[in-house]
Amino acid sequence: MSQKSWTVGELLKVTADYLRNKKIESPRLNAEVLLAHQLQLDRVQLYLNLEQPLNEKEVSGYRSLIKRRVNREPLQHVTGTQEFWSLDFTVGPQVLVPRPETEVLVEKIIEIYKEKCLGDRPKILDLGTGSGVIAVVLARDIPGAEIWATDISREALDLAVLNAHKHGVKKRIHFLFGDMFEAVDDQGLNFEVIASNPPYIPSGLLDCLAPEVRDHEPRLALDGGEDGMSLVAKIIKEAADHLTQGGWLAVEMDPDQTVTAMNLIEQTGRYSTPERIKDYSRRYRVVTAQKK
Repeated sequence: MSQKSWTVGELLKVTADYLRNKKIESPRLNAEVLLAHQLQLDRVQLYLNLEQPLNEKEVSGYRSLIKRRVNREPLQHVTGTQEFWSLDFTVGPQVLVPRPETEVLVEKIIEIYKEKCLGDRPKILDLGTGSGVIAVVLARDIPGAEIWATDISREALDLAVLNAHKHGVKKRIHFLFGDMFEAVDDQGLNFEVIASNPPYIPSGLLDCLAPEVRDHEPRLALDGGEDGMSLVAKIIKEAADHLTQGGWLAVEMDPDQTVTAMNLIEQTGRYSTPERIKDYSRRYRVVTAQKK
């Protein structure tokens, strides 16, 4: 990018070509999102102002953002935000960037609440809350719910608290530091719903992930042990001790793990009506079961 006078449209075109040459996936989208972020506009406003000239400070700031993206820093880390459930969440290197697939988990829990009569004030546990998207959305969409959100990372919890405050539900969520159920063992509670999107990538595959994930997202939020199932299996085994009678478990995992998870659920003898739910790519992504 030479020191010339750029319009919005010109800069988007040359940047998209540059990102494409650098093998960045969805180069035009990246160019638009980063320029909108630099100019503090939304993408629709960019298209309404394609002929707008940009000053040197705006171009320089944009160039810095593009450099970070070319270095394979995730787009969401560069902008500091990720949309989930049509809400903007603050994200950063201390948490896993929320994925669209996790909306399937949230959607299923809301469906269970509406159809299964969990009561007016269900207690919900979000294990490994990360950025807090599950807890925040459930607090917003289930008005009477009281939610406990745990994480083994204090930095992640700090970010989750920020997001809860941002969306006006901080008073309805209890944030607890600790490893899985250990965080609530001394609370004397049983829950109507236990939800989790735990780490589920096999340890041996972590170094094969895209640089955006491998080099920038917390390994603690990715590593599911040798077969990727260590935490999923732990949750299935221990959740029944923390559920009310008729309470529900909902866990996200890799599609290839769902059959194993269903078998583990059957083996405990403590659940009924196990079910696999497909994500938006039509692959099984979430497993649910009800405590007998």
